[in-house]
Amino acid sequence: MTNLLAYRTALVTGASRGIGAAICRRLTGLGLTVYGVARSREALAEVVDTLGVVPVVADVRDAEAVVAGLGGAEIDVLVNNAGMVATVKPLYEQSAEEIAETIAVNLTAPMLLMRALLGGMVARKRGHVVNITTTAARGVLAGTSAYGGAKAGLAHACRSLRYDLAGSNVRVTDLAPGRVETEIYLRAFGGDRDRLNQTMYGSVRALQPADIAEAIAAVLMLPQHVDVTEIEISPTDQAVGGHVFKAPEA
Repeated sequence: MTNLLAYRTALVTGASRGIGAAICRRLTGLGLTVYGVARSREALAEVVDTLGVVPVVADVRDAEAVVAGLGGAEIDVLVNNAGMVATVKPLYEQSAEEIAETIAVNLTAPMLLMRALLGGMVARKRGHVVNITTTAARGVLAGTSAYGGAKAGLAHACRSLRYDLAGSNVRVTDLAPGRVETEIYLRAFGGDRDRLNQTMYGSVRALQPADIAEAIAAVLMLPQHVDVTEIEISPTDQAVGGHVFKAPEA
């Protein structure tokens, strides 16, 4: 596949399924060599076998292990996609462990990976960081204080990075999706897929993982002097905070 971009390689966290797998598919289709991060080789089997993704078996919270798994590869595009929602309930009902894990995965892990990889991008004068945040970082979704707070921190870090990287030819994009049909809330729903689907996706034509991957491809393919710094992408049927207005019956 001919490389259509100014970049050669990409690192995608949370690559084994959902949005991460869709991003891997789109970027390999553009001719990039894609390194995919997940906690087990088995989880990565499909993207490795069907797309040729290079597996990086590591916990995303261990930036040193992720970098070691790259085997010295120079990364041009970092997609911080891995995220998790430990629970959906008032903050005072969440455990300290749930809050700490939520912040570690959604904020600390991407910050440490950016720290590890941005130096090389700056030195090569070539690079793009895409941080996948959420509309919950801007609006209010009930029961997501820790998740929304962590993602809001990551969104603000993107804005600060624009100052750090201005003039370096390294671009930064904060991509904030609304409701996407994935399993990110499955744990918060106690593993009950039917209840998750009925509650989250029953009345909304949710975004699909491929929609997010397409948005990323679009910003990567823009000329190097253009940086799309923030994108909010939402289902047509959904407003801020997850609100859905039900039109009168015809």
